[in-house]
Amino acid sequence: MPDITSSMFWIAVLQIIAIDIMLGGDNAVVIALACRKLPAEQRKKGIFWGVVGAIGLRVVMIFFALQLLAVPYLKIVGGLLLFWIGIKLMLPEHDDEHGNIDGGTTLMAAIKTIVVADAVMSLDNVIAVAGASHGSMVLVTFGILVSIPIVVWGSKLVLTLMDRFPIVITLGAGLLGWIGGGMLLTDLATPSAISKDLPYAHYIFAVSGALLVVLAGKLIASRRTPRAAVELPASGAPD
Repeated sequence: MPDITSSMFWIAVLQIIAIDIMLGGDNAVVIALACRKLPAEQRKKGIFWGVVGAIGLRVVMIFFALQLLAVPYLKIVGGLLLFWIGIKLMLPEHDDEHGNIDGGTTLMAAIKTIVVADAVMSLDNVIAVAGASHGSMVLVTFGILVSIPIVVWGSKLVLTLMDRFPIVITLGAGLLGWIGGGMLLTDLATPSAISKDLPYAHYIFAVSGALLVVLAGKLIASRRTPRAAVELPASGAPD
């Protein structure tokens, strides 16, 4: 049982909430699309039960992820995945990403769509939260419960902030790199001598992970932007 009076507990909770906000913005879009064909009086029910089902499934997925992270080398794999997720977060998104979300015409169909779509889209979230929780289901559950209203009702505000202030995206990506770097150090396969003999080993790994994600993300994004600028005029040129 973690000590809720500890500053480490609340830092971990804030990390989980930040992860849910950064990686859970799509959930509100999925919910809206899944419930758009429902009658007005059923939409609230669809949103409520869809969110309940999706969150319940996510907690179960995170529970199994926590068990798996106790196996040697899997934290290393999880850390590397977090690096990629953070880099991907910094890359431009496509507008048609949610085009395959089908709106249900019945309440059960809408709930099923929300739960299934959330399970498919939440792999990155599950890995990140499992890494930030340091093996504590109490932290996982508390962090997710606190972040529910933020994700569902505050996602539009968060998305607006991300559009206006790109630094928010950079900070979120850096957070994932920070957690990923820490996971590399705490894997059972990592020699314990590194953490014992290297001063401030955790901070060195965490900061290195954050810098790697941010710098790699900016580099890849800068290479993609000029290419898109060149291709656009070419596609519209007359034959």
